[in-house]
Amino acid sequence: MTDASIEQEIKEKGLNAPRVTLEGLHNKIDDVEIVKFISKTGQVLRWAVLTMENGFAVVGKPSCSVSPENDDPELGEKIAIQNSQDEVWALEGYALKQKLFDAA
Repeated sequence: MTDASIEQEIKEKGLNAPRVTLEGLHNKIDDVEIVKFISKTGQVLRWAVLTMENGFAVVGKPSCSVSPENDDPELGEKIAIQNSQDEVWALEGYALKQKLFDAA
């Protein structure tokens, strides 16, 4: 399942309590920077550094092809960005839970 398909299912089921949304997550990303590294064996690794609207930077696991011949820059960047966004979900979930706790 993708983040978009999960979001669609949540909407279809009418689940509308406070939660982190895909749109909200994307809206908080201010900048995306791709860091590329080529290992001694020729493997290309890419990390996406997401700078959030508050200035906090988040980075996930790198994208990497086992065979350098399979490296595709566009696909590698997409995977790196998705990996970093996966890290943001947990941070945003914590922030929302803290906000709800403080309000109670």
